[in-house]
Amino acid sequence: MIPKGAAIFFIVGLVAAGALGLYLSQIASQIPTLVYENGPSLTVIPDKINYHVGEPVHIRIINSGTIPLSFSDASYGLKITRLDGILVYSPTSAQVISKLEPKEEKTFVWDQTKNDGTKTYQGRYKIISSTFEENGNSLKKFVTINLLK
Repeated sequence: MIPKGAAIFFIVGLVAAGALGLYLSQIASQIPTLVYENGPSLTVIPDKINYHVGEPVHIRIINSGTIPLSFSDASYGLKITRLDGILVYSPTSAQVISKLEPKEEKTFVWDQTKNDGTKTYQGRYKIISSTFEENGNSLKKFVTINLLK
């Protein structure tokens, strides 16, 4: 027979672990928020964090700062990688200098196809955008998304 105290501690621990797991799962699935800042700032926001495999991923690249941002291509530095950094997708774009004025944004849709034309697998991926400033400094932002079955 289990002592009463041990049973109570077990039940309290089980309830606390469940509540903590629920709280952490809600935090992990929050979409990044848009905050405007003084100076250079770049924000990458997908329409949600969890996607089914094959579902289109809508991505917003936003100049959330007060100065214009320059990009080395027409895709605004967009790249999608696995968590280990291996490139999965980068849009085909012209190699021209593109600019985003303050509070301006560009939207892209990724159909979860890799550069080689094959479909992606379930897992975690990083959506990255990188820019460079007139003085030569670079600015890189990313957000992690989940592809689920």
